[in-house]
Amino acid sequence: MKKFWKIGLSAFLAVGLLAACGQEAKNDKPVATEQQTQQETPQVDEATFPMTITDAIGKDVTLEAPPEKIVSLIPSNTEILFELGLNDEIVGVTDNDDYPPEVAEKDKVGGMEYNIEKIIALKPDIVFSHESSMSLSEAAIEQLESAGLKVFVVKNAQDFNETYTTIELLGRATGKLPEAEKIIANMKEKVEDVLTKVKDVEPKKVLVEASDEPTIYTAGNGTFMNAMLDMIHAENVAADAKDWYEISSEQIIAKNPDVIVVTYHYVPDILTKIPQRAGFDTVNAVKNKAIVQVDESTTSRQGPRLGEGLEELAKAIYPEVFK
Repeated sequence: MKKFWKIGLSAFLAVGLLAACGQEAKNDKPVATEQQTQQETPQVDEATFPMTITDAIGKDVTLEAPPEKIVSLIPSNTEILFELGLNDEIVGVTDNDDYPPEVAEKDKVGGMEYNIEKIIALKPDIVFSHESSMSLSEAAIEQLESAGLKVFVVKNAQDFNETYTTIELLGRATGKLPEAEKIIANMKEKVEDVLTKVKDVEPKKVLVEASDEPTIYTAGNGTFMNAMLDMIHAENVAADAKDWYEISSEQIIAKNPDVIVVTYHYVPDILTKIPQRAGFDTVNAVKNKAIVQVDESTTSRQGPRLGEGLEELAKAIYPEVFK
């Protein structure tokens, strides 16, 4: 249970404090709007090799051919790579990877800390790291590059458009551009469907919990979660502060959310425990039995299932719209 707690909270903080998964995430970007999500991803030419691509830290990485062996160092990258059809090419993933089920068959290279020697021993053509708290340190990158490995740091996406760009970039880098474009098109279709259903809703006040008391963390302004709430016309009562931050029970009571969205699963029966907190009987979410649990992975990982996560979040907040 403790391990799940650490993994779950780290994944959420990676977008904001997250910064889940070491550079800090950049959270001063405007949140995604409905208009932004409907923008078309820029058209790109067919990927050709050799190619040089620039990563999130401004480093140029030259690839002579599509990689035949890949190591992924964050679950969101791993999900994208599998969806691109690179099961055979993926040789290493992290201890935190749990989707798709095929990740269980892959060599593990660590979780909160990486086994650099094992990564080198796997002899990957490229290592996909990430621009967040779970990124490789500068020293680790230098160690891998000194061993002849190429390391590409993926941007910590702050909205759907940046997620689309990440998928397109990984598709280019792996010779799977058509597959990437199909993934993006499917995600956009799902997002458009969700936004259409909630376009006329009466906005509700929402609080997102990423951990239980005594240390409750919530999503503030500048987080991917806040961007998703904004897209579906939900008012984030915690948006008066930035990033993922600690909030007290007293503050939650004062903010009086209509809905409390729980993103963690490490506490058994949490949906029955929250109403029992001192003073929570006055909170609208408790009075209206509107405390709901969502899947942490689909609602936080910047990957192919994010459209499903947006739908799950919308259903949790506006169940009446999806009946």
